[in-house]
Amino acid sequence: MKMGRKWSDRLQFGIFTLPVLICIAVAFYIPFVMTVRYSLTKWNGIAKHPKFVGLDNFERIFTGDANFSSAAWFTIKYMVLYIVLVNVLAIVLALILDMKLRSTTWLRAAFFVPYILSLVIVGFIWKFIFMQGFESLGATTGWGIFAMSWLGEPGLAFISILGVSIWQSVGFYMVIYIAGLQAVPEDLKEAATVDGAGAFRKFFSITLPLLAPSITISVFMALTNSIKVFDVILSLTGGGPGGTTYSVAYDIYRDTFQNNLYGYGTAKALVLFIAVLVITFIQLGIFKRREVEA
Repeated sequence: MKMGRKWSDRLQFGIFTLPVLICIAVAFYIPFVMTVRYSLTKWNGIAKHPKFVGLDNFERIFTGDANFSSAAWFTIKYMVLYIVLVNVLAIVLALILDMKLRSTTWLRAAFFVPYILSLVIVGFIWKFIFMQGFESLGATTGWGIFAMSWLGEPGLAFISILGVSIWQSVGFYMVIYIAGLQAVPEDLKEAATVDGAGAFRKFFSITLPLLAPSITISVFMALTNSIKVFDVILSLTGGGPGGTTYSVAYDIYRDTFQNNLYGYGTAKALVLFIAVLVITFIQLGIFKRREVEA
């Protein structure tokens, strides 16, 4: 009787999980296998039979594609600065808004609202601000900073993309850190105060180590989002000026959908997937080990 019940439970489990497994296979595993297949071909997305070229696409990516190299360098710079700046700002904002201020609720909502908006919409809004709003402010105030070409010079365009991305997403990471701060035991802070510890000492010796799980999650999400940055570049600069703001994801989009190099584009996408996978595993391993030490 027990064996019959066990098989019945397994059958029910299989019936309920099978639709989910089918959806996952259709949405992820089958396209992934097709991506691996197309990455070994020369295909323009129209021809009925793609031409098999083996590893030629990957050899070209790493030896003869200057656009991919510059896009990778742009993505690395963006990733490092984005991770550091967005997490530092989020922690600072979380500490300020955890002080039980009278306007805390409104401030939390104000910082979080931009995250609800799509980065494409945010990019178009800020494009209008940089091109029209700054021109009006420059004419009104006479300040030179508003007269600068924020989207027309490579260095300023990079800063603009980074700044808009941080402005849009800092509220999300702030919420994660606020939740982490509320989990810090008050008796530890009170004991540190009794022992004569100042605000900075309490933060670096008690609060920051206990924020390790929140830091792990935030850095992981900032890492994956920054490596895949695409939409804000598409709407804000379009990869300009002169292709200096191409990210790896945007370079893949350009080759695949604008230049009709579907086989070559899928090879780049596979390289990006492996890079994200390796980097995230390394990051999670390092931060999880520090959580245990903390």
